[in-house]
Amino acid sequence: MQAAIRFGLGSRPDQALPSDPLAWLDAQIAGPDPEPPLPAGWPAPPTVPDGYRVLNASERNKRRPGQRHPADLHFEAEVIAAQAVRIDTAAPYRERLVAFWANHFTVARRAGYGAAVAIGPYLREAIRPHVNGRFTDMLRAVATHPAMLSYLNQSASVGPNSAQGKRTGRGLNENLAREILELHTVTPAAGYSQADVVEFARLLTGWGNERRKPPLGVVFRASHHEPGAKTVMGRRFEEGREATDAALRFLAEHPATHRFLATKLVRHFVADDPPPAAVARIEAVLRDTGGDLAAVAAALPRLPQAWNPPLGKLRSPADYTIAALRACGARGIASGRFAWGSTVRMNQSAWDARQPNGWPDHAGAWLGPEPMMQRLDWCYEVAGHFARLDPMAVLDTALGPLARDETRQALRGAGSPRDALALLFASSEFQRR
Repeated sequence: MQAAIRFGLGSRPDQALPSDPLAWLDAQIAGPDPEPPLPAGWPAPPTVPDGYRVLNASERNKRRPGQRHPADLHFEAEVIAAQAVRIDTAAPYRERLVAFWANHFTVARRAGYGAAVAIGPYLREAIRPHVNGRFTDMLRAVATHPAMLSYLNQSASVGPNSAQGKRTGRGLNENLAREILELHTVTPAAGYSQADVVEFARLLTGWGNERRKPPLGVVFRASHHEPGAKTVMGRRFEEGREATDAALRFLAEHPATHRFLATKLVRHFVADDPPPAAVARIEAVLRDTGGDLAAVAAALPRLPQAWNPPLGKLRSPADYTIAALRACGARGIASGRFAWGSTVRMNQSAWDARQPNGWPDHAGAWLGPEPMMQRLDWCYEVAGHFARLDPMAVLDTALGPLARDETRQALRGAGSPRDALALLFASSEFQRR
């Protein structure tokens, strides 16, 4: 039960608890990614060119008053299908890892339609295939994906001394370079300077999106690339697109990156205040395996600190809503739609973090009078959807032996099944993992 809560998304009544939790978790990170979610109305998962074609068609065709933008409908179909997978999945640990890395490498809808229509493909192409691969490969896939390039305005970055720069007078946009250094890899703890940011931005010039003519998607425009060698954090890189791979590999394998990633992973899966011994262990795995994320995923459940106390971390709104729906046996696209609406309502809208550093991963961000009232209101609403269920059976699915006697007694004394379920979802132990 604890493995399903701490490392998964909560139990389902139609999925038996594992007799060997570690083997169960290991099996979820073995092999290729399962079939990706299929948005409603699509015979196959949409690609970046598919999304761009939707966007381009919407710009050519006038919409009737009140008609919703096709890019919004495209985004919603994608995000609802992804939420349905989280509710249905028999591999919840893998989905937790997908969500962790997607949050680490945040791309958000609020950046505009160019980013919004590319987020689904971004998760399928840059995140999901690499959760049990190497961090270097994930970083390279992320940094050159159209969704990230659009989100951080990389197409606006032009080498001042490039052919395009000399012709137009355009210059650097530092967003992508800064966020890779600050948020994705070494962090300011590595001691990089503003000069390093500028040099890295010069190195990344040339990468951008082509949205209007084939080939739709990512492009490298040599005419936009800043000529000459660049030096980032004391390492020299020659000009050209090949320098991007070399620089990203250097940053991915940097000791400061390993330390940063280890701290974030332990904070997510173990405790808001990461135990130093646990961080040191995960840092060592990253260092000794060359950033093998499958080895990291296997090491996390083997940390002694991961099992004590049994329920320590506050569930974020996104995980909280999924856990409740799973405990009730919800399934399918309709449940995915409800889950997405719930994340919007509780201020953690899926695929739409407010800042490039993603959603916070500590209890303080989700506590307070207003957030807790939102949770309590939601508890009663979702309980109404499942009032036909036996509350004690749902409690056994959701918490089993981790339910306190006080919680069991409160459910037995509730005035109705709806009241009992609302009490379960509001209980302190259900709020935590």
